[in-house]
Amino acid sequence: MQPGPRQIVTPFRPIPLEVPEGMKPNEFFNSTENLNDLANNNGLLLNPEHLLLYRKALGHSNEFDCSIIYNTSQTILNPLGRPVRRTQVPDEVRHVWNRMNQIIIDYMLETYPDPQQHLVLAGEASLDATWPLTSPGVPSIRMLHNHFIVFPMEQLRGAKPADPSNPNLTDGGQHSLFEKYMHDVYREFICKSLHLEVLRPISDDSARIDLTGYPQGLPSWEIPGGAAALEDVRFWQEYDLVLKGFLDFYRTFFSQVSSRNAPMLPDLHFPNQVESVLLFNNDFLKTAKMVRDRCIKDAAYANAIRWQPAFKQLIYRNEAGKLIVTISQNSIGNAITELLGVVVSRTPDAAAYEQAEPKLIERLLEVRHRLIEADLGSGIATDYWPAG
Repeated sequence: MQPGPRQIVTPFRPIPLEVPEGMKPNEFFNSTENLNDLANNNGLLLNPEHLLLYRKALGHSNEFDCSIIYNTSQTILNPLGRPVRRTQVPDEVRHVWNRMNQIIIDYMLETYPDPQQHLVLAGEASLDATWPLTSPGVPSIRMLHNHFIVFPMEQLRGAKPADPSNPNLTDGGQHSLFEKYMHDVYREFICKSLHLEVLRPISDDSARIDLTGYPQGLPSWEIPGGAAALEDVRFWQEYDLVLKGFLDFYRTFFSQVSSRNAPMLPDLHFPNQVESVLLFNNDFLKTAKMVRDRCIKDAAYANAIRWQPAFKQLIYRNEAGKLIVTISQNSIGNAITELLGVVVSRTPDAAAYEQAEPKLIERLLEVRHRLIEADLGSGIATDYWPAG
């Protein structure tokens, strides 16, 4: 079978939410009212750290699909002031978040042990206030949340090929600004400067999903030891280091795009490496000039720039059974699955969704039970399931 991205159709039950007159949908989705609906109709578990586990009503997969959101909707009413990445949340919240991640990923790998049969992934996206609230493509919930998804490989093998020129598939590889123009310095900074001990850099070929040929051109790290390594707090510390390194690269680059010969930012995670690796690199600064010159001349291009750090970071398992970490700039606002070459067309079809719903909920309640046992929250009752 020829490798290439796949496009699948995932049915969902239409959500009976009415957007108030005069509001755009993505404005309403940031409201406390919408988050109340999410918790009351799809909520599975909530803990004192305000981490809410919920069923994805507009899911990517009806095999297994849920999210955890850091629900600050009632404590921070300004959507632009909410934490939108792990480096912005309190240490005690991040500690609980990491434990929840470990248990859910462990459940997915245990329930779906064969990498030839199921694609398993978990990850999160930056939801920074990088665009106006009313712009198309702005995330619908401006709060930090992550995804836990399983796709049957049989479904992907039987899916029709996706258009490789689909803009949502051009976030990495030859289409990426970082990869195309600054490949060497990007890799040197993010792979060599972080001094990781648990994570091990892995080649593009070894990281790819054979079926789709993705990810393309993204820095990737293997997790030696597999699922057991996720029980070690050092893994999660290094997972954060990957993000911090990416943020330093992104912020430094766009500071140079914004202002020629801008001074080094004052709040970097790796200031010595930024100074020695980035700010004396001709490819890095030449690319910043190229983007800056185009911004001055091209209003549409300048308006599309995400000046603040925008990223997607995920953990996934490929067909060889390797657990891999990768990270990508989120320049377009694509779905996290598209980093792996999976394009999801979500289609309203209540009857089709209801056929898959019982097994889906059964799995979600099983993983919820494990979280409750680990003292990571209390169950939420909805019209579809009890509190547990």
